[in-house]
Amino acid sequence: MPAWNDFNDAKSNSNIIPKGTLAKVRLSIRPGGFNDPSQGWTGGYATRAATGAVYLNGEFTVLEGPYIRRKIFTLIGLHSPKGPDWGNMGRSFIRSMLNSARGISDKDNSPEAQAARRIGGFADVDGLEFVARIDLGTDANGDEKNEIRSAVMPDHKEYGALMGATMAMHLPAAAPGGSAPPAPAPGPAAARPATAPTSVTRPSWAR
Repeated sequence: MPAWNDFNDAKSNSNIIPKGTLAKVRLSIRPGGFNDPSQGWTGGYATRAATGAVYLNGEFTVLEGPYIRRKIFTLIGLHSPKGPDWGNMGRSFIRSMLNSARGISDKDNSPEAQAARRIGGFADVDGLEFVARIDLGTDANGDEKNEIRSAVMPDHKEYGALMGATMAMHLPAAAPGGSAPPAPAPGPAAARPATAPTSVTRPSWAR
């Protein structure tokens, strides 16, 4: 029995999900009220920081497995006054989410796949369900926190089990001119939580 006054063997109450964990998640965008119709940013989904950086404030909820209902907060870059890097990273991330959610191989460049990677607005990704690879970052205090920066493609051996057996997979056509069935529509948007994370850390080029 542990000594009542010796806490060296007490287990840490860490909420960190191990880096590299794969999990099915749902994205909910916490609206920031910023619009720029010239960029296609409408509906008040985007957030604009005082520095001029623009991003989507993403809340990812784990839907299944040992970490079910856990929430991970990650910013998805749209624009930084310091250069294109953050916006390009955000575009790449959204592409991977669409591939994962709609069962499309990243190598598939068929007309159907290209159509499935287009959205009419951020409402189309609010509520998107996909398989995420969970990563680690640091918060404003330098403490570890979970982040999501990439999605798992349908080519991955664990994708089918994590996404669900009913999910159609769109792999590259065997020959030019081949076609794939239409991509499934994204899931319904999730209800937004009543509380927000206490702090949000932006990459240096977005500050």
